[in-house]
Amino acid sequence: MILSRRHFLPFVSLLLVTANAAPPPPEPAIIRVRLVTSAGDIVVALDARRAPRTVANFMRYVDDGRLDGTEFYRSARRKTDPKLGFVQGGIATDARRILPSVPIEPTNRTGLRHRDGTISMAHGVDPNSGNGNFSIMVGDNPSLDATAGNAGFAAFGQVIAGMDVVRRILAMPTGGGRGVMFGQMILKPVRILRAERLDGVARPTGLPKPWLLVLPWQRK
Repeated sequence: MILSRRHFLPFVSLLLVTANAAPPPPEPAIIRVRLVTSAGDIVVALDARRAPRTVANFMRYVDDGRLDGTEFYRSARRKTDPKLGFVQGGIATDARRILPSVPIEPTNRTGLRHRDGTISMAHGVDPNSGNGNFSIMVGDNPSLDATAGNAGFAAFGQVIAGMDVVRRILAMPTGGGRGVMFGQMILKPVRILRAERLDGVARPTGLPKPWLLVLPWQRK
């Protein structure tokens, strides 16, 4: 393609603007996220200053829309007091939504603790396998904090609105499950309709979103 002078100068200007585009501003120290669910809204304030890697991981899922259309699927009630425990939600085992895992930031490094309303990153057997699943505490859960020889879980923020919604989720009928989740799967999971960033600038990963694909036999 040959560009005339009339077309060439704007083309060069566009290249210069693109090349000199300013990097996104740094994340604020606290990032609020609204979880719009079928049971009501929950707003969390994430501590990007003390748990920057864990918050960055969670925000990748928020900014990509990977939490939209997922669920709160687990209610872990304390046997001695069923009004206490935690609820768990996120992508569950949906491999279409998962991003590469990140090492967790244990509580003995961040100074954050698993207290009432704390949001915490879930992980598998490998403690450095944080992904798109998270838990919200109802009451204090110090057993999830790091101890000698146990990394525990990564607390990274606090519910600032909607704890009544979290408590309703905790009280929902449960059953099924295996292993540590036996009897804890919510029979009618609560839908996470969308996760909305309220502070800072979105930083989507740009990676493919295969869960949005509609296959020919799925079309109505």
